[in-house]
Amino acid sequence: MHIADGILSLPVVAGGFAASFTITWYCLKRIKDAGDPRERIPRAALLTAAFFVASLIHVPLPPASVHLVLNGLIGILLGAFAFPAILVGLFFQAVMFGHGGLSTLGVNSLILGIPALLVGWLFHLNRRPDESFPRTIGRGLLAGSGAVFGATMLFIGALLVGFQIEHQQEITATAIITILAVAYLPLIVLEGVITALLVGFLQRVKPTILQWK
Repeated sequence: MHIADGILSLPVVAGGFAASFTITWYCLKRIKDAGDPRERIPRAALLTAAFFVASLIHVPLPPASVHLVLNGLIGILLGAFAFPAILVGLFFQAVMFGHGGLSTLGVNSLILGIPALLVGWLFHLNRRPDESFPRTIGRGLLAGSGAVFGATMLFIGALLVGFQIEHQQEITATAIITILAVAYLPLIVLEGVITALLVGFLQRVKPTILQWK
């Protein structure tokens, strides 16, 4: 779910960087206002590393080969740290392995980071510390699946807008949506299950992790 260099037009790339910078600034401000962030930095670093490594593990899910994203889990556990963490992970993926591109770093960070922030907020919305295990599992399932679904929709939207501006021609939206939906539907389900299992495990062994926003 990375857009490579040379695919998007200059206005889309510039808009992506502007929006990414704005969201990053807002997240860093939220982190600063929340108090001393030092105790949360190791968690952010660990999940950034997990996000980075997950891109190297490809799963053959016909008709394509996809990799885990984990942006839902990152949003749940990192809150405002999620967007900067994903941005850093995408940067190193582009520099070291050529996943995505530097010119599309802003757009790619929006594609994965916005759903992470949104599902993280929804996961913690009205959640009680003593919430039942099944409800926590359900929240995790929806967050994991929702984050990848949202990223897929943003990915499709960025491609459609970028192609139409760059090539000045109509793109068959139905064809693009159908192909990508078929390719990413198994991943949406898989991410939901994995996120639910990990959230359930944390609820059992260290529930305080899930109380932090």
